[in-house]
Amino acid sequence: MNFMQDEIVNRVANSKLVTVNLEDYYPKGDRVLIDIKDWLFEGFVLREKDFRNHIAEYNWQQYQDCFVALTCTSDAIIPGWAYMLLSIQLEPYAKKIVIGNLENLETSIYQDVINTLDISEFIDKPIIIKGCSKKPVPKNAYIMLTTKLKPIAKSIMYGEACSSVPLFKKK
Repeated sequence: MNFMQDEIVNRVANSKLVTVNLEDYYPKGDRVLIDIKDWLFEGFVLREKDFRNHIAEYNWQQYQDCFVALTCTSDAIIPGWAYMLLSIQLEPYAKKIVIGNLENLETSIYQDVINTLDISEFIDKPIIIKGCSKKPVPKNAYIMLTTKLKPIAKSIMYGEACSSVPLFKKK
């Protein structure tokens, strides 16, 4: 018996597929949540003088090169100026400041990343957006990236080259 002596060809490696892994764009820096409920009288009332005193005495330098989310986990009504005052103190140190939770923060970080992403290398290419990641890539980042790539991509798939889900194909 004569067996074929053909080499196994890795068609994925030889294809023009371009894999985009959002994890590769994950910005370095600690993510920090500042909950101001403990800065309020009985956790619910913002007394301006006490609040300003707390801000003046607080160590803001600890947030050097951090990404910061500001929140209040009590049911207190926080006026907009309070978060603005906090952001003024954080601005010299933090890389980014948002109001919300850590997921809101991560989404905002990725929005900046995707908005500035040079996509010229993806023009008229079949693209796979890698799905699984070890870093906390927010689900919204996948939508933002898909929206940005759709006008220029030949096709967009999700997953891995060996098992991908087709999402879009240019006609």
